[in-house]
Amino acid sequence: MKSRAVRTAVVLFSAALATAGLITPAVAAAPVYGDFSMMFGRTAGQYAPPGEAAFQWAWNPQSATESHISWGDLQSWPPGDAEHFVHEGDWVLLDGWEGNGTYYTQRVTSESLCHGDECTPIPSDGGRQHYVQWTVPAQDYRLVAEGTVTEQSSGKTFRFRHAQTWGAPAPCSSARFGERTCITQSESWSEDKDSPAGSPLHETLRRDIRIAQGLGMAFSIDQQVPSPWHAEATEYWNW
Repeated sequence: MKSRAVRTAVVLFSAALATAGLITPAVAAAPVYGDFSMMFGRTAGQYAPPGEAAFQWAWNPQSATESHISWGDLQSWPPGDAEHFVHEGDWVLLDGWEGNGTYYTQRVTSESLCHGDECTPIPSDGGRQHYVQWTVPAQDYRLVAEGTVTEQSSGKTFRFRHAQTWGAPAPCSSARFGERTCITQSESWSEDKDSPAGSPLHETLRRDIRIAQGLGMAFSIDQQVPSPWHAEATEYWNW
């Protein structure tokens, strides 16, 4: 009985101190992109359209600040491509990607961070694309990047425009994994690759990807361009 009385007194005393402003309540740390993407673990997953064969993704960390992700068909895994991401400060930067036996260096000429209709330029970080904010904001934001991709094996270049809206954490669910919390990347990619000189950029990809906290990439994918397509996560694991 005495110990219970002591514990009660301590609780009441702490509450009184907090009310008086002498104790600051602990504040939960804001989630970070790594909590959703799982990019700094050897993590992998599969996703598939209903009733169809699965596709796969896998993160391969290179250091405490760099990680590569591959996407591909299970029948030809491992694929010969990988996107190269770097965590620096409060950003995840995209340097480029491997593919077709070469490396494609991606460098921006302009970038903007937008909240609603208000946009501000993002200072350059060696020309690498500011892909996503590391600390996950409590509100949606939009990123627009324009620049040039260089194929290292040939020196050929093409222009691109990458527009992304990152949705704040929100409930998401699936029959397999139940109720979760996701962030959503809604992206549009346009380019002039393989087009005559002076051609306008044309949109080659538009999709929405939900990324689940504590699980990883591709919780669900809804593609609009080049053709309508829906897929959901079927497996997650560490390798």
